[in-house]
Amino acid sequence: MGAEGEGAVEEATGFEVCIVLPKLSRAAATGPTEDCVARLVRELEGAGLLVERVRGVPAEFIKLAAPMGTLGRAAADMQMKKLTYIGMELQFQWDQVAAFVRQPDGSLFSWRERYCCFRYLIYGIVNKTNSEIAIKFDGKEFHWKQSESLLTMLEAEGVVKRIFPLHDEIKRKQLLRNWALNWLDFTWQPIDEIYSYFGTKIATYFAFLGMYTRWLFFPAVFGLTTQLIDFGSLQWLVLPAFFIFVISWAVFFLQFWKRKNSALLARWGINCSLSEYKNLGIELSSLSDSLTVEEKKFCDVSAEKSKLQRNEWFGVLLRIRNNAIIVLAIICLQLPFELAYAHLYEITETEAMKYLLTAVYLVAIQYYTRIGGKVSVNLIKYENNQGEESSSASLVYKVFGLYFMQSYIGLFYHASLYRDILALRQVLIQRLIVSQVLENLIENSIPYLKYSYKKYIAVHKKKHEKESPVGRSVRLSTRVEKEYLKPSYTASIGAELEDGLFDDFLELALQFGMIMMFACAFPLIFCFAALNNVTEIRADALKLLVMLKRPEPRAAATIGAWLNIFQFLVVMAICTNCLLLVCLYDEEGKWRIEPGLAAILIMEHALLLIKFGFSHFVPEEPAWVKANRVRYVAQAQNVCSKQLLRSISKFDGKLD
Repeated sequence: MGAEGEGAVEEATGFEVCIVLPKLSRAAATGPTEDCVARLVRELEGAGLLVERVRGVPAEFIKLAAPMGTLGRAAADMQMKKLTYIGMELQFQWDQVAAFVRQPDGSLFSWRERYCCFRYLIYGIVNKTNSEIAIKFDGKEFHWKQSESLLTMLEAEGVVKRIFPLHDEIKRKQLLRNWALNWLDFTWQPIDEIYSYFGTKIATYFAFLGMYTRWLFFPAVFGLTTQLIDFGSLQWLVLPAFFIFVISWAVFFLQFWKRKNSALLARWGINCSLSEYKNLGIELSSLSDSLTVEEKKFCDVSAEKSKLQRNEWFGVLLRIRNNAIIVLAIICLQLPFELAYAHLYEITETEAMKYLLTAVYLVAIQYYTRIGGKVSVNLIKYENNQGEESSSASLVYKVFGLYFMQSYIGLFYHASLYRDILALRQVLIQRLIVSQVLENLIENSIPYLKYSYKKYIAVHKKKHEKESPVGRSVRLSTRVEKEYLKPSYTASIGAELEDGLFDDFLELALQFGMIMMFACAFPLIFCFAALNNVTEIRADALKLLVMLKRPEPRAAATIGAWLNIFQFLVVMAICTNCLLLVCLYDEEGKWRIEPGLAAILIMEHALLLIKFGFSHFVPEEPAWVKANRVRYVAQAQNVCSKQLLRSISKFDGKLD
């Protein structure tokens, strides 16, 4: 089949998962031992999957699709919990499909649920016979043991190289046209379509990025106004007024984001009320089934309580120890490096050399921070974290501490020691320009270079094979080959705990800290941030749709630990901007508590109260979401109480 015909078949059948196998180095020999790949294909088809084999240049591929009935039965076998129309998450049953909430696009399962079903089906293929089965691949013979997963065995033997999700060409092209290449709508994004295609975590990131960018236009306009209009005798009030506006803006933005997040979860049918139990690996049904009435009577509650408290405080002490190690590393190793850069920057005379010095510094600090990130990952392994979400949050806090020092210490140095606002503005501009150019260059060029290199190696190797016809051109003719060679969406630090959103959120948090903590020094900084984020939305979309493999879906109901970091940066912004105002109005540097300086100190305390007070004025969830939640809870309590009464009645009957 030609390349065009194969692409049409792929779009029609909707292949979503691919298994990658090495290419055979020799012709398959005939004999009593069954070929490994043929057996795998037969078992996959026996599991109800649609299978297509593609022999490509770099490897051989097995593409998988699944009818809805196959996915539904797999979800029931997995005892998957899905949200019902009464607001309860119940075990999925294929014959009761009408009771479960559908996705915004009308489908029964979300992308994450479908991917989990695929993995359950392919890893659930086990040897159910009473003896070992001999299979071979490329002249080597393997033994498939009883009750052993075929995929697990083939991965251990190096036969299966990789399993990854495939892009859906129809949906991918629609998102390219309506989202990634749609520059006319600025910050508008099809969030529901992004959720259906990429899952909750990536959709939540883009919803946050879009809302953050839209809200940036308010301080950007205010900041531009302060630079264009001369307020005459009232000029000395402009920066304090701008400062108060920015802090209030940040507080309301974070509160309204919580409202938007809860509304999105309600619209997507995600019940986050049980998320904490899921993160701890606790199933409510198992708790209720595992304890009978007699066991509850005789269980030692005090012993269980002391055990839980001991484990809790032991985990806290481990995290304190690891955080202390990171802080000491920052003080002893990173702080001297940062101060040396700040001093060299101050004594450098030409602007070109300052830009060059900043570029060299930003490149060098990346490698230093990655070393610190690897140390953080190793420390997290020894923490008593409960679940992957807790470990990811611990990694976020530790790595952000490293980046916080390397991003802001030079700016603090200029603000507090040299007290030169003009120099500080110059440093801010250079940091924004150089860092954004470097980050966009690295973020968009590295995946393309990796793909080009892998493509060159695969084609070059194919040309030099003995059986390849001389003079015949070699090229990647199928879409699955090109997807396989693309880089994965992984984090630069702690890839086993986080995906590529770690780097994207880190970039946003560092930008938010820079524009907030030094707002009074350079009000125009919000204009730079708004323009950068408009392009960042489309650049990140292109990266996911064109340059990278389709990411594996991850469950995340909120932006997690990053929200705490944004709130921490708001508090830091109150302190740093008050310091900047002192530097502006105390030109003699005598630090005397005069009426103006006293007013700044009073304003600092007032803004801290505003920060914590305003957060209670805006409810964290819309009224309709709260009303639905209350109604669902009442319905769930009614169902549970009836079920509990029936269970007690049956138990009393047995006792009689």
